[in-house]
Amino acid sequence: MIRAAIVGLGRWGRALVNAVTDKANESELRFVLAMTRTPANATAFCRDKQINLVDSYDEILRDPDIDAVVLATPHSQHQGQALAAIAAKKHVFVEKPLTLDLSSARAVAAAAEKAGLIVAVGFTRRFHPSIAELRKRFADGRLGAIMAMVAQHTTSTAQFIAPDNWRAAADEAPAGAFTAVGVHALDHMIEFVGRVRNVRCVTARHYRGRSDDTTTVMMEFVAGATGLIFCSVATATNFAFTAYGTQGLVEIARADLSFFRYAPISKAAPSGVVTAPPDEILQFSGFDMLHAEMTAFAHAIRKGRSYPVPITDVLHGMAVLDAVVESAKRGGTIVAVSDLCR
Repeated sequence: MIRAAIVGLGRWGRALVNAVTDKANESELRFVLAMTRTPANATAFCRDKQINLVDSYDEILRDPDIDAVVLATPHSQHQGQALAAIAAKKHVFVEKPLTLDLSSARAVAAAAEKAGLIVAVGFTRRFHPSIAELRKRFADGRLGAIMAMVAQHTTSTAQFIAPDNWRAAADEAPAGAFTAVGVHALDHMIEFVGRVRNVRCVTARHYRGRSDDTTTVMMEFVAGATGLIFCSVATATNFAFTAYGTQGLVEIARADLSFFRYAPISKAAPSGVVTAPPDEILQFSGFDMLHAEMTAFAHAIRKGRSYPVPITDVLHGMAVLDAVVESAKRGGTIVAVSDLCR
């Protein structure tokens, strides 16, 4: 059993804890310590989950019985907290994004590699069965070569996040909604098509607040494919991802990714009539992605193997984030992704 500490007990930190403690008999990771900026708000939660709430991050780092630290904290704190955990010989799980720029992300990855420790990033949707089905059809050739990908990821959070909440701060959410939700779609695109050559990003603000809430990103990949991501925290919650291949397409839809559709390309009948083959529809409801990623993190630690989201993909995603932020600052001009080797 991996003994872990959770740092940050906001909405998402509690969701990570619940994903493990609500499935105690199935879990290979147990949260035993917690630290948060507002301990008074977390006392009852920690008591109910049988987690010891401590006063400082240093207490967690000094504890020799803690194997891993899970960070559900503001993005700007990730680098310092992750480096401190690595220095204390703790494995680290960091909610996405790893940091807020490529330079700091590289520093964390290099420190973990030198120490022989796992650094995992919470791209939770990689573990969903719908994504696994897409992966299978891509690997066995049923999708063919991917030509284009179109993704949308939206939530309603701009309506109820307090103006003084860290998530509403522009420096915690560069390029609008991209760090909040869009990076998930980018991660899928990097997995299936590879490195991004250039990007164009446009942001907008539809709710009064300190940061933009809506983002559109267009991308050209080194392999020749194109990508389009629309993301927003100012509308109804939804997720959709479509990969268009030379042999068919895959569409994944709904907020829980439960809808999967594969459509092969049309074939000409002997009569010359072109007909569309029937779609293959699959449903994957009720899958716990957070439990799956925490289990994968525990496996990586226990078995000394790589976490399923390669750090090279994470670092390239950070290079793309740098380019997206720069494009938004320039008013939507095309910006090259400088780091194509990682």
